[in-house]
Amino acid sequence: MKIGIVTNLYPPHARGGAENVIVRIVEQLLAMGHDVFVVTGQPKAKGVAVEIGTTSIERIYRFFPKNIYFTLDDYRYSWPFRLLWHVTDAFSRSGSNAVAQILADEKPDIVLTNNLKGIGLRIPEVIQAMHIPHVHILHDLQLVTPSGLRMFGYEKERWFTKPVHIAYRMICRARMGKPSLVLSPSQYLLDEYQRAGFFQHTDVRCMPNPSPSAITVFRDSHRSGPLRLLFVGQLALHKGIAFLLNAFAKFDGDIRLHIAGGGQMRAMVEERVAHDKRIVYLGYTPPEELAKCMIAVDAVVVPSLCYENSPTVIYESLSVGVPLVASRIGGVGELIQHEKTGFLFTPGDEQDFLRVLQVLDAQKDDFATRSAHIRGTVAPYEITKYTERLVALLTETIARYSRR
Repeated sequence: MKIGIVTNLYPPHARGGAENVIVRIVEQLLAMGHDVFVVTGQPKAKGVAVEIGTTSIERIYRFFPKNIYFTLDDYRYSWPFRLLWHVTDAFSRSGSNAVAQILADEKPDIVLTNNLKGIGLRIPEVIQAMHIPHVHILHDLQLVTPSGLRMFGYEKERWFTKPVHIAYRMICRARMGKPSLVLSPSQYLLDEYQRAGFFQHTDVRCMPNPSPSAITVFRDSHRSGPLRLLFVGQLALHKGIAFLLNAFAKFDGDIRLHIAGGGQMRAMVEERVAHDKRIVYLGYTPPEELAKCMIAVDAVVVPSLCYENSPTVIYESLSVGVPLVASRIGGVGELIQHEKTGFLFTPGDEQDFLRVLQVLDAQKDDFATRSAHIRGTVAPYEITKYTERLVALLTETIARYSRR
């Protein structure tokens, strides 16, 4: 099968877990013998650059859609520029024309689109106009709200932004058209899109993301000493890093915190580290080293203040047999079994978070003996099982499309 994958970001240009998931899918599809090519964005450059993957054999087409800035540079601009960027992204034909030319040359059997913000929302209408079966994979709320984020406690839109958001969703619904199939990693995300009027007459399926396949180290024992926690992710307000540090300072007990990642709040993290020797900042940690960090702690903490979809760090932690302490928000609760593979707490509630840490501290030895059970909970999400099901769905979609 010849499969085209379209995504706004692809390594080395990446922001979060979505890109890691896409890479895992591409590599496994290639291992299964399918012909795969990727179309993605890149910082400003002339024309379309073509390369071969550094770790795989997929063809990667990179282009810069004509806009004010590249997707990863959004933090540098104020809201008026971001608004103009969104308008350009919704109406410009730059990205869709580039994708149309690539698809015309490649002639894929089917196209999978992922996050498209930043490379052009007209891309789906081009795919559908070319009569190619189109599968869209959801990763966040970026078609529902411009930022792609919904913060806990701010679920209701403000009166002065509501008309803009209503118009934004109308445009996004029109641009998405009618894909042949829509896949969502969590039921939460799928429900949110359907509540916003998306994909009302489209075949939709909930299909959790694949778990990491390269993990070769597992937790096999507990180390005596203080309660050890690990935070992995963007150092940003919506990921709860400020909340975590403030609550951590109030914990009554022997505790350590390791932080891995980078982001806009790095300076604040480094300032806390300088004044609290119980905190260690690891900076960016390569995936191959991250698992070693995880098996050295008692739990991985995910204190998100935004509605999460299906965070990669949860799959990674469960895969090595380490429990989690996470906000009960979005699709997080679909992956963590409360009091069995970790603990869920009310987002932004310090008292509930500290209560959970006290329970974990008392049960950390018991959780260390449950490592095999914890690992077993992600067995259904193994990459081989995921891609086998994905290929079956793609084959079914192509067959159904050909009968239209």
